[in-house]
Amino acid sequence: QVQLMESGGGSVQAGESLTLSCVVSGHSYCRHDMSWYRQAPGKEREFVSVIFESGRAMYADPVKGRFTISRDDAKNTLYLQMNSTKPDDTATYYCHAADPYSSNCNGWGQGTQVTVSS
Repeated sequence: QVQLMESGGGSVQAGESLTLSCVVSGHSYCRHDMSWYRQAPGKEREFVSVIFESGRAMYADPVKGRFTISRDDAKNTLYLQMNSTKPDDTATYYCHAADPYSSNCNGWGQGTQVTVSS
C-alpha cells in the first residue's frame, strides 16, 4: 500500500540549487528509513543519502557537503536539498522507503529527472 511520488526535478545550470520532494502515502503504521538514490544515463543506480527515523543522516561521498536530506513526518515528505550542483549530478532521482519488518512498508518512487548543465 505504500506509495511514493517524487517531484521537484528539472534543469539547472552548474552551481545552482534544486530541491527534490517525495510524498509518502498509504503507510500509517510504518517506521521508515528514507533514502534517495540516483541513476545516471548508462550507469547503475547508486545510493545518495539516507535519513533514519531519529533524523540522523548519511551521504555518499560525491554529494557530501553539497546535498542535505531531511524529512517532515507530519507532512509525510522527504526532501533533498541540492546545492552547488555539478553536471555529474545529472540523473533520475528515486526515493526509497525501507522497513525490514514489513514488506508493505517498502517501496520505490517512479523517479524525477534532474539535469545539470555546464
